[in-house]
Amino acid sequence: MINFNGNIVSENNNQINFNNRAFKYGDALFETIKIKDETVLFCEDHYFRLMASMRMLRMQIPMDFTLEFFEAEILKTINANTGTENRVKFTVYRDADGLYAPVNHQVSYVVEAKKVEVVIKNDYVVDLYKDFMINPNLLSTVKTNNKITNVLAGIYAQENEFDNCVLLNSNKNVVEFTNGNIFLVKGNVITTPPLSDGCVKGVMRKNIIDVLEKNADFEIEETSISPFAIQKADEVFLTNVIVGIQPVTKYRKKTFETKTVAEITELMANLG
Repeated sequence: MINFNGNIVSENNNQINFNNRAFKYGDALFETIKIKDETVLFCEDHYFRLMASMRMLRMQIPMDFTLEFFEAEILKTINANTGTENRVKFTVYRDADGLYAPVNHQVSYVVEAKKVEVVIKNDYVVDLYKDFMINPNLLSTVKTNNKITNVLAGIYAQENEFDNCVLLNSNKNVVEFTNGNIFLVKGNVITTPPLSDGCVKGVMRKNIIDVLEKNADFEIEETSISPFAIQKADEVFLTNVIVGIQPVTKYRKKTFETKTVAEITELMANLG
């Protein structure tokens, strides 16, 4: 069952036709949200990122689209299913006629809930994806439905039996993984690309930065990262709200430790 504009309907019931702007133009954005014990983790972070993204895309935000409404619609979807789902995708799209220019800016939304098994892999091998690159601008930080570069990088990883790929921007700097933000560890210094380099404004990224800034044992830096810096790092890890923190064990010929990543994972264990 899915939640379509507040109504619980079968996922087999086609509610979106071929004129939908999300399908035609990618005129949509989404939040991927983790549920634990019927609690929406990082609910406020997801809500405020969604609101900021809708404003950036000049979508009309309904008056009743409050934080409480957002959370209630997610939990309604969970409860309409088995109640054990732990991954929610909340998609908002501009529900209007028109070509590139819409006739209005009203929105509709779809909430999907799935059960996923989250497994932190002991061996996690990644490589660089260089066929297409991310444009380093503010729009790249938003989780829109325009993710073809990530799709092609995911296919490249499958074809070459990698667990993931690192994406670059047009300045040849490291941006992120196909499905999460990237952090490098060198001694006690943790680095991650700045939003100005085009990485997604990840909820887990934000919370990790907040925690590390308050921890005297680590120094966190948001700075541009060259691909060569990956090979020089002591450790590398991926973050997103579903997986949490996934250590990288190998990049090309470089094998990484995971000791510091384990410490950071422990620091983040009680957040949500």
